[in-house]
Amino acid sequence: MFGKKSSKSTIDPEQLELIQNAQKRIKQKKRLYIHFVLFLIGSIFMIVANLIFKVGIDTKPLGIDWFVFPIVIWLFLLAYHFFSVYITNRFMGTEWEQNQLDKLVKKQQKRIEELKLKIEKENPLPSQTSTDAESSPEKKKRELTIIVAAGEDNAIGKDNELIWHLSDDLKRFKALTSGHCIIMGRKTFESFPNPLPNRTHIVITRQERYKVPSGVIVVNSLEDALDAAKNDKQPFIIGGGEIYKQALPYTDKIELTRVHASFDTADAFFPELDLNQWKETAHIYHPKDEKNDHAFSFMTYRKT
Repeated sequence: MFGKKSSKSTIDPEQLELIQNAQKRIKQKKRLYIHFVLFLIGSIFMIVANLIFKVGIDTKPLGIDWFVFPIVIWLFLLAYHFFSVYITNRFMGTEWEQNQLDKLVKKQQKRIEELKLKIEKENPLPSQTSTDAESSPEKKKRELTIIVAAGEDNAIGKDNELIWHLSDDLKRFKALTSGHCIIMGRKTFESFPNPLPNRTHIVITRQERYKVPSGVIVVNSLEDALDAAKNDKQPFIIGGGEIYKQALPYTDKIELTRVHASFDTADAFFPELDLNQWKETAHIYHPKDEKNDHAFSFMTYRKT
């Protein structure tokens, strides 16, 4: 179940767009330079033609030598060209339009996600969809959820640490797990500077007399961890890789943050999902920005 997928040797769409924009800017600046050189040559030619070769020597509209007018007009066109390349293109070009679009899309996605989380908290989805199932004695009282961030190659970390920084993912993790039990392995627990506030920590370890702060529950198996969380209607499995693998058969829902990149240095991986057993029910894309190192998607899977 563990392991890395073979990476595809394709150019990232964002990198390709940056290359194309750079090539376009180079061409624009090159044309501006040629325009400037032609302006200098043309201006000198007209001045020499008038003053030395006496071309149009008697032509003086408004008492001004004729060559002054085409030079001034040409200078105005050159100034307009300069303004277009360095001012208009910078503030109103393709990059500017894309930045504005990304900001608007991100605001919309953030608002949708906030509303979704609010609705889920105020009106939790029943474990069975039909009215008959809800009244059945076999109705589930608990919905076990895995929450994880994983790369395209299912990488989740290296040396017991994350290998990316996604501010929006951390906020989502806090919003979803607050007030619930979070089940984890010993190494995952030790990766925290301190226990996370407003959550019940259940740590699985084989170490005897493992010391933890007050309020943290220590158990020896996943089954014991689930029993310790029996009063929580939605406990969360938060890692690491081996705990995820053990928990998959018991899991009802997966909240996956799919990081759109591969990480060759990773040493921990999320198990490969059998999509015949899992159905994607939500998918929200987030572009890369100043607070998130990579583009990513919030994805929700439910067991079929």
